[in-house]
Amino acid sequence: MPSPEAAPVSGSIADALQFFRLSCGRWRSRRSSHHLLHRRAEAGGSWIEVVELAASEPRLQAIAVLHGQDPAALVGGCQVRWSGSMAWDRAGEAHEGESVFGLIPNDERGRAGLLLRDRGYAETAPVAGQFAMDERDALLLTTAYETMQSLERFSFAGPDVRLRTSTVQGLSNTASFCIETRVGSEPEPSSVAPDAAAASRGSGSGEGPLSLLGW
Repeated sequence: MPSPEAAPVSGSIADALQFFRLSCGRWRSRRSSHHLLHRRAEAGGSWIEVVELAASEPRLQAIAVLHGQDPAALVGGCQVRWSGSMAWDRAGEAHEGESVFGLIPNDERGRAGLLLRDRGYAETAPVAGQFAMDERDALLLTTAYETMQSLERFSFAGPDVRLRTSTVQGLSNTASFCIETRVGSEPEPSSVAPDAAAASRGSGSGEGPLSLLGW
């Protein structure tokens, strides 16, 4: 999908579906995660690709049925693929995967509702979260899991720059900040997060959520 012609500003993003359409494409993400238990910060990075899916896409229809929702209520969705690394990764450890999610609005403006995923942010089982857009056109996503809860906020600083903050509370307490920039071509696997391994290391586990938009 081509890059938007103008930077999103307050009032310019009509609904959540348009927000995700603006997110389509390939992105390079730089991430700083703060592990509250270890009192340590961990750097990382990833490449993310977002592709729009029509509401009639069979995978979206199946996700709606899986979550007990009416597939006819879907307005669309996305497929997200990612490949990344974190500073605390063990030798040979990789963060790669893909996820599919669909939107079911529950208001007339399409700015709030359900976001259905085939895998979650903090846990990999299928999960349904609540999305809402604020007055500054940022997208807020709240997801409750069996053992934890996550809150994510996505916003645009321009057509090719996206910001993401996230907190996870429960068995794993973390806070993360990402700056994501649009790129024009698919990177080679070896080029993913070249500076992540050079980041400050410490004792602990690098396991944890990678991204909704590895999102």
